[in-house]
Amino acid sequence: MSDEGTVFIGKSTKNEVLNLKLANRHGLITGATGTGKTVSLQILAEGFSAHGVPVFCADVKGDLAGLAMAGKKKDFLEERAKTIGLEDYGYESFPVIFWDLFGKQGHPIRTTVSEMGPLLLSRLMDLTSAQEGVLNIAFRLADEEGLLILDLKDLRALMSNVAERAKELSAEYGNVSRQSVGAIQRSLLVLDEQGGEHFFGEPALDISDLMRTEGGRGMVNVLAADKLMESPRLYATFLLWLLAELFEELPEVGDADKPKLVFFFDEAHLLFDEAPKALLEKVEQVVRLIRSKGVGVYFVTQNPLDVPDSVSSQLGNRIQHALRAYTPREQRAVKAASETFRPNPKFKTQTAIMELGVGEALVSTLEKKGRPSMVQRTLVRPPSSRLGTITKSERRQIMDDSPVSGLYDETNDRESAYEMLQQRAKQKAVREESQREQENARQTKKRGEYSASTAKKPTTRRRSYKRQSVTETFAKQVARSVGSSLGRMLVRGILGSLKSGS
Repeated sequence: MSDEGTVFIGKSTKNEVLNLKLANRHGLITGATGTGKTVSLQILAEGFSAHGVPVFCADVKGDLAGLAMAGKKKDFLEERAKTIGLEDYGYESFPVIFWDLFGKQGHPIRTTVSEMGPLLLSRLMDLTSAQEGVLNIAFRLADEEGLLILDLKDLRALMSNVAERAKELSAEYGNVSRQSVGAIQRSLLVLDEQGGEHFFGEPALDISDLMRTEGGRGMVNVLAADKLMESPRLYATFLLWLLAELFEELPEVGDADKPKLVFFFDEAHLLFDEAPKALLEKVEQVVRLIRSKGVGVYFVTQNPLDVPDSVSSQLGNRIQHALRAYTPREQRAVKAASETFRPNPKFKTQTAIMELGVGEALVSTLEKKGRPSMVQRTLVRPPSSRLGTITKSERRQIMDDSPVSGLYDETNDRESAYEMLQQRAKQKAVREESQREQENARQTKKRGEYSASTAKKPTTRRRSYKRQSVTETFAKQVARSVGSSLGRMLVRGILGSLKSGS
């Protein structure tokens, strides 16, 4: 199948191989639908596994599950093997572990919200910069107060706590608006409905379980992605998180004889579509630096323009299947693809891309000194494993015999932010109730003391004054006036009689 230290891809005028020592310099597989990209991915996965290199790949259409079963004899496969001189061609299976974020077609894959981090979560929920800022504040608060954010209910409880303390947190960290918190809560609800509750939680994936070998062969980790593709943002964010985790967890290995893991990112355009600048910088950083950890990253997509130049420039191994050029954008894609290859004077690359048949590809890999080989028009070798999918019973049997069977199947919901904040709320309610009772007791005691002091004081008779009405006052004034006049008249009468008598 392959010489020592190389993976056999196919034949041009010579054998086209991928040098294992340079396989961590990443790669790109492109081509229109139906031109053979999946088969190219399959034969590379077989080659890496045969050399003891673990592989991780997303199975978008279900075809890659066939790696777990030996192929069946077919005339066109035999004919292709004979044409390219593959004398030892045979049919065999490869060790496979099936994974599924939803836990239906494979073992569950989980991570915690904390491990995902605010940057990737913001990308996943399509938050604005203001909302992302509030999410960062929430994570900072959780770190400072020792709150574990493991699953979505933890994050929802944390955001509710942030809303309640908005004024306090705004003074310390910057503006925390209830509107932003509300928008984040709504996005979390949407994520939950898309299946996010299956992905976030414990037990979290141990990266070492993706790097197993069996009988000297690398395990091929196949992620069931047919349902996952219905939530493309979750798919892209998950794979980026996985790359970031590999980068964080793996030690530096320098230039090893072969990679520690090869990672295939199918439908790669989903990673870059409408990605904010911060996320693109993260992808570029991971792709650039992860090769020193012994990880090779291979992007698989229809159009080479799907991959930004900053990332594409780091992809040294290339397999280009046929492209069609009916529209201006397709014509630009063909031109861009042709310019990424080291020219071959025997044919025009741009023209050859549009002439390739199914199972043919333009191949350029890195030579021993790290220089790209001259592009060659190549017949791709046939796979040894099954072409196409497998049955449900075959999948179930492989899952039952898996080395990770039982490790991730049951969720573990330990005490985290949700429970801790609930406990805090209960304690606060108890304190407030106790304070109310104490205040009521003080008020009751105060009223009792006042009543007692009032009862002990002697009673004193007070002169009461009756308030007169306006009519009574006027009548008395009139009476006084009348009385005064009559008095004066009587006095004058008496005095007059005395005078006359004298």
